[in-house]
Amino acid sequence: MKTDTELRHDVEHELEWDPSVDAGHIGGTASDGVITLTGEASTYAQRWNAERATERVAGVRGVANEIEIRTAGEHNDTDIAKAALDSFEWNAALPSGQVMVTVSKGWVTLSGELTTDYLRRSAESCVRYLRGVKGVTDLITVKPNVEAKDLKRNIDESIKRHAALDAERIVVKVDNGEVTLGGTVRSWAERRDAERTAWAGPGVRSVTNHLEVSSVD
Repeated sequence: MKTDTELRHDVEHELEWDPSVDAGHIGGTASDGVITLTGEASTYAQRWNAERATERVAGVRGVANEIEIRTAGEHNDTDIAKAALDSFEWNAALPSGQVMVTVSKGWVTLSGELTTDYLRRSAESCVRYLRGVKGVTDLITVKPNVEAKDLKRNIDESIKRHAALDAERIVVKVDNGEVTLGGTVRSWAERRDAERTAWAGPGVRSVTNHLEVSSVD
């Protein structure tokens, strides 16, 4: 098991390795496997990417992201809202007019209703890299247009096919399209992958992730 010092060093190296992160302005501390990221980022995307990079490090059990965003130039809320709506229109996967946008001091809130989690994540991705964005709150609801037939079996089989997931350590429960994940995973990134895999099931309405990160093999 890694010490907090070893874990912090591994996180620092991963941040330096990731070209989407300006590691020179980002630092972190480790305590019992929980990493707290501090410092500054010039965009919300860099802050988000720093968190994803940290989750990939073996031994990380949780991430507290306290990176502050210092945007360059002037981008008012109206400009950001217009840019977000334009990006939705240019995204061929997203149905027109289904996602609402509100912006307050650079913080974007998304709402509306979509049929899959893939579309929900696509909408969030559209605004993540826009200039001036300081954060994103995703309130989009997922209401599938298909029935949740054999959903547990389909999710179990998908997890078994996933090379990065240890299916024997993950327990899937399904109730009327609502999925609950339990058990243990080896990393925070694996926890996120398992949740994303569950969301991909046709008919999934919600996913509750109770997976615990354990460094024990």
